[in-house]
Parts: sequence; structure tokens; C-alpha cells
Amino acid sequence: MASPGDSSLSPYPTTRHTLVAAAGAAGAAERQAAVDTLIRLYWRPAYGRLRLKWQLQPADAEDLVQEFFGGLLEGEVFAGYDPGRGRFRTYLRSCLDHFAANARRRERRLKRGGGTVPVALDFAEVERELGREAPPDPEAWFDREWVRALLTHGVEQLRSQTLGTAREIRFRVLESYDLLPADDASRPTYRDLAGRFDIPVTQVTNHLAWARRELRRLVLARLAEITGSEAELRDEAEELFGGSCDDVA
Repeated sequence: MASPGDSSLSPYPTTRHTLVAAAGAAGAAERQAAVDTLIRLYWRPAYGRLRLKWQLQPADAEDLVQEFFGGLLEGEVFAGYDPGRGRFRTYLRSCLDHFAANARRRERRLKRGGGTVPVALDFAEVERELGREAPPDPEAWFDREWVRALLTHGVEQLRSQTLGTAREIRFRVLESYDLLPADDASRPTYRDLAGRFDIPVTQVTNHLAWARRELRRLVLARLAEITGSEAELRDEAEELFGGSCDDVA
């Protein structure tokens, strides 16, 4: 994903109210909204980790994911997080492992439907993906799904903010070119896209550049909300997009 030419599109906020902080806040409405977003970003990585590392059966992994994320509303997980000691996603992964270890140690039989979260979770889709490949590494799966959740959220936001506007064509060009699988044999050329949208080839280039910049801005904005410090934000952004910190500053 190209670095934005306009620095206003991808700044690090000098001050920010993170979702991590909001999820541990006293206000119920604020806490609920923050936890909902964190669940959307982390439930797939968490479910895959329970299936791969802890070797849980699908039904038990579903129940444990529901129970773990349902418990986030109590705020105890966030109270123990220290941004100075590491990344939030690493901390949350450790909390999940601790939670699973306690459940196993107690030899607790998970109660069907015992935990509920306010976000619809498509466990069947994750199972299909797990079955399409050789057993992946639990660490790699967690990190890959976390990245995918961030990018998916950014794409959904970009689609929403351009739909019905003059900029919708920019998203459609991006969707037709960048959002296909990397090995998709049907990927169009810039000339194909120019013909499809009745625009010059140079405009295809411009539309892709704008959409990539905006998608990157949206992803960085979400990343800023789910990291606990400026240092963590920079580290995560550098790892996600590559390049030096100056690219995203």
C-alpha cells in the first residue's frame, strides 16, 4: 500500500482517546461501544488460537470465545494492561491463554450458551478457512487474522463513506483491482479498468492512489484506537505497512 503524499491523510494523533482506555471506563455505554469494536477485531484470532494451540473442539472453542469476550465488559482485563510493557494484542493473547489454561486446569465443562457477546460471530466461516489449509501456526494465525480484521474494517469504512458520492468510482476502482486475491487470474489491467469505468488510464492511476491513501488513513485511525501508547502505535504501523516511522508520521 503506497505511502500518502498528503501528510494530512495519515497523521499520528497527538492526543487520542483509545478504545483500550474506553473499554475499561466506568461509563457503561462508552465501555460497551469500545468492547464491541475490540470483539470485532479480535474474535477470529482468538477462536483460531483456541482451536489450534489449545486443540479445543469447535463447540468448546465457540463457548470459550463467547465467555472470554463477554467478560471484557467487567473491565478486569483492561485494568491489568500496562502499555509500557508491550503491545495490547500481545497482552490480550496472553490473557486468552491464561483464560484457556484456567478452564483446562479446572476441568470445567463449558456450558453451551453460557457466555454471550453483542456481536454476531460467524464461527462456521472460520472453520471452513481452517479446513482449507494445513494446520497453521497458532501465532501466525492470530497475527494474520488481526491484520485482516483491521483491513476489512478499513475497506468497509471506505465503502460506506464513498457510497453515493462522486468519490464512489475511486472505491470501485480499488475494489476491482486491489481487493481481488493476489493470485486471481481475472485481475484486470489498468486499461481494462479504464474501459469498464469509461475513464482515461491516467485517471485509473489517480483513483487507485487516492483510495489507497484513504484506506491507509482509516486503518491507521483504527490502529491508533486499539494501541495503548504512541510507541506501540508506531511499531504496529511500521510492521503493518513497512518502511520507516517517517512514512506514517
